[in-house]
Amino acid sequence: MNFPQLTTERLLLTQLTQDDATAILELFSNSQVIEYYDLSEFTEISQATDLIHFFQKRFTDATGIRWGIRLKQSNQLIGTCGFNSWSPAMKNGVIGYDLHPKFWRQGLAFEAVQAIVKAAFAGDLACGAIHRIQADTVPGNSASETLLEKLGFKLEGIRRESGYWKGQFHDLKCFGLLATEYSMN
Repeated sequence: MNFPQLTTERLLLTQLTQDDATAILELFSNSQVIEYYDLSEFTEISQATDLIHFFQKRFTDATGIRWGIRLKQSNQLIGTCGFNSWSPAMKNGVIGYDLHPKFWRQGLAFEAVQAIVKAAFAGDLACGAIHRIQADTVPGNSASETLLEKLGFKLEGIRRESGYWKGQFHDLKCFGLLATEYSMN
């Protein structure tokens, strides 16, 4: 299957390529971007190229998909979003997203995530129609929680110390959205 490109009012969601390595390095070397992430700050371009390769492999292996979030007017890469995993058999997927702080509080992350949620529920992705989408946040990440709630996700509970990165355990707040609850307007 060809990599699906999605378009919103202000954004293009496209496949990441090795040409994006410098922008990915800038994104993931920003301490604000990775504050709640299971990655340490990037310091070398090889980390960015490895991450792009990882995202490409996830798509070719049909286990998930990650788009580059680009401004439509300039094609500038400002973040990433996608399905960290999906299960066609179980008809569910887990999403993730990030955005450079220069573009926070402009509704751009919401616009990008709304586009991928809509595509998944409509059956426009390689995994087929999804019935349930999950997103996990670290307690304290109120911006991400607000975005999810605005899309209709419901807090389902806290999974105590279910994540481990940067040398410590993390609680994860689990949010879920069902196709039957989602309004595509």
